[in-house]
Formats: sequence, structure tokens, C-alpha cells
Amino acid sequence: MWWHSDFRDIQDRLGLLFFISIFWGVFPSSNSVFVFPQERAIFVKERASGMYTLSSYFMSRIVGDLPMELILPTIFLSVTYWMAGLKPEFGAFLLTLLVLLGYVVVSQGLGLALGAAIMDAKQASTMVTITMLAFVLTGGFYVHKLPPCMAWIKYISTTFYAYKLLINVQYGGGKNLSSLLGCSLSHGGDRASCKFVEQDIEAQISPAISVGVPDIHVCRGIGYWLTSH
Repeated sequence: MWWHSDFRDIQDRLGLLFFISIFWGVFPSSNSVFVFPQERAIFVKERASGMYTLSSYFMSRIVGDLPMELILPTIFLSVTYWMAGLKPEFGAFLLTLLVLLGYVVVSQGLGLALGAAIMDAKQASTMVTITMLAFVLTGGFYVHKLPPCMAWIKYISTTFYAYKLLINVQYGGGKNLSSLLGCSLSHGGDRASCKFVEQDIEAQISPAISVGVPDIHVCRGIGYWLTSH
């Protein structure tokens, strides 16, 4: 669908970037939410016998799963990036890969945190589905003008920050693209594309904020589990 898409096809490109944000947010979080609820009985039994400490179990579980969690998105992006004709620079590819892998780790952490907080597989699965759906709907692609009572969800949405980072890698601040499309001219150039440039690309937030906020949320969730168990 995105085979060798054109740099100026803003709507198509943003659709691809948001699809990547959706898929690699939902997939890891949905898989990891079952980890702690399913292993709780075994963990309690083995910990009672003094086989290992809580921190040893937690770190070995995370480190052991991490390579497998990162292999699939790496293969996915290595194929998709060049087939879709995204920014043809190896540095841009590496930055996109770094954003994607970081997002996968954050999504996995979110699933672990929800599973640890609820400790019931079915309830945790329902909660992670609702949470990720809320994150996707407020992620900045489907709607920009959210009702005031719901606008706050966007700022805790990991999908929102991953999406903004992916846009930043591809288009930067959007000024060069705006000139290319003639958005600064009196006739407005391609108004449809210019609207996406104004709302999605030029209306950026700091990359540092996009990186920091999701990590803080997940660290708090994991910290809650460690202190409560």
C-alpha cells in the first residue's frame, strides 16, 4: 500500500507512521500483560523456598525477554522502511529504528505494569485493551481538537509521543516541506497537504519531552509492582 510513497504525499506518509505506532504499541503490551499473572503461583512458591529474590526474578525476566521482543520490530522496520520509500538516509533509518525499539520497550513495560497492578489475566487484558485504544484514539492522527475533558489523555499517551518522534525524524520542523509544497504562498499551495503540515508536522513538541514522558509513566508502574510485592 505504501510502496515507494512520495515524500510530498503527507497524508499517506503520516498514515504509515501512525500505523507503525499503533501496531508496535498494541502487540507488545498485549503479550506482556499476561506475564506476571500467569507466573504468580510459581513465583510465590519458589520465592518461599528461597530460590531467588524478587529483584533477581524481575531482572532476569526482563533481560531474558528483551532480545526476542526487539528482533521482530527490527526485521519489520528493515523491510518496511526501504520498501515504503521513507527518508532515504541511513541515519534517519537508525533514528527511526531507535524510536521504534524504545517504543516497544515502553509498551512492554506498560503491559507488565498493568498486569502486575491487577494480577488477573482477564481483567488485565481488558484494561490494556481499553488503555491502548484510548491512546490510539488520542494519538494525534484521527482527531486534533479533542474535547477539553478528554484532551489530557493525549499527554499520557505513549502512542502520541512515538508518533511525534517518527514524524520528527522524517520531516523535522516541516519548514522545508512547507516551502516545497508552496504552503507559504498566498494561494496556499496544496491546501490538503498544507493542513497536515500545519497540524501534524509544524505543531511539534520537544523530542526530549517525547522521549522522557513515556519512560516516566512506565517506571512508575514497574516501581509500583516492585514496592507492592
